[in-house]
Amino acid sequence: MSAVPSGNAVAGAKIFKTKCSQCHVAESGGGHKQGPNLGGLFGRQSGTCEGFSFSKANKDKAVMWDDQTLFDYLLNPKKYIPGTKMVFAGLKKPQERADLIAFLKESTK
Repeated sequence: MSAVPSGNAVAGAKIFKTKCSQCHVAESGGGHKQGPNLGGLFGRQSGTCEGFSFSKANKDKAVMWDDQTLFDYLLNPKKYIPGTKMVFAGLKKPQERADLIAFLKESTK
């Protein structure tokens, strides 16, 4: 587990658009897609977004989402939560993960 570098929200928006938006909506109050709406993500426990059917693994992991847990999770979601339904392979570059987190912090309030 390494420290989260500071991120660039503008760069993170581009990453979200190309890698995440096909399955997720970032804005609070948006609908669910293949993945849950990410509004209110920071400070929320994994597997608890109302109206979305999460895997048992995601619910049981009971991760509290913050910068560090997202940074670790986004490296390899299936390794972090074995049994998750999320099909995303992950972001290997630390700066890309930090940029995405910076974007999510702004857009999911």
